[in-house]
Amino acid sequence: MVITSVLARGQTVARSGLSTAVEKPLETVLAVVGLLIAGDFVVALLVTGGLGFAEVGQLAKNGLMRGLVIGLAGVGLSMTYSILNFANFSHGDYITFGAFAGWGVTYLVAGFGEADWTNLLLVGAGGGVYGAQLGISITGTPLAVVVGLVLAGATTAGLALLVDRGIYKSMRDAGGIPLLITSVGVAFALRYVIALSYNQSVRGTTSTDIPTYQLPAIDGTIGVNAHDLVVLASAVALMLGVHFLLQRTKLGKAMRAMADNEDLALVTGIPTERVVTWTWVVGGALTGVSGFLLVLWRETINFRIGWVLLLLVFSAVILGGIGSIYGAIFGGVIIGLTLELSQIWIPTDFARASAFALMIVILLVRPKGLFAGRSTA
Repeated sequence: MVITSVLARGQTVARSGLSTAVEKPLETVLAVVGLLIAGDFVVALLVTGGLGFAEVGQLAKNGLMRGLVIGLAGVGLSMTYSILNFANFSHGDYITFGAFAGWGVTYLVAGFGEADWTNLLLVGAGGGVYGAQLGISITGTPLAVVVGLVLAGATTAGLALLVDRGIYKSMRDAGGIPLLITSVGVAFALRYVIALSYNQSVRGTTSTDIPTYQLPAIDGTIGVNAHDLVVLASAVALMLGVHFLLQRTKLGKAMRAMADNEDLALVTGIPTERVVTWTWVVGGALTGVSGFLLVLWRETINFRIGWVLLLLVFSAVILGGIGSIYGAIFGGVIIGLTLELSQIWIPTDFARASAFALMIVILLVRPKGLFAGRSTA
């Protein structure tokens, strides 16, 4: 009797599984592929020894650092979209602007009196001034790095507000598409102004003598340097700050109300123009800081860093759910980890494609993103 019951239950489960596979073939295929990848990973890590815990840990650490920067930039983009309702394609060049502005100040503070101030402010555009020569690092020149970080956010906030007042404000009633196209024009203009001002060379920005801490792993160690810790601490602190702003302040509540229903927010007396202003200020500041932190982590700078990062930022925002701040953060971390961990199976040059592929796969299952329905907060 018991055996018959067990067999009947097994047949029911089998029929249910077969029915699900027939009704949802795409989800079934994706689940099978996911299980195969996970199985290969476990076998290589625990059975064949083809992967080491230290190797995986190092890739995961790099993915987390990259993901935090992408997520931080994504928060600014998501705020702009949820409140102003347009995709700002100049966002990537705001990242670049923040990086150059912040690092120009860092060079100036670290090398004041040692080189021509204009060359320092232009991040060594004329040659002869390098981060390694100035000994720039969070441990060697902490004041210079902190001042540069703060001013990267402040100057980018100012730029975002200036562009809005000079260009976007007069076009808000035209709709999202004209604003999007205009933002593409702003992106190209800003990018080549930066290229003309700072030149197009790729150059190092920090000292090579950065303290590195070795975290123990089962079969080796995972290297974490002082700049990794700065990126982690800064990104987490700013994300917590955004959470506090949105949940605990009057301005944050006004932002959430405007994101939910702009017309109703206006009728109830919320100063919508002031909310728009602060949206650009906060979003721009976070974007500028993300650019500065990206260069601190990568230790190199060039005029295309923001443009290259832009599609990944958009991917993070879309993956997390357009308009969701928390979704942008979470999506950024997922994209960053995918970029690094995918190198276990595919060449590094194709890692970016794997991140976009993962985004497409997740959107096939959840078309509105992981945090769909949670606008702004």
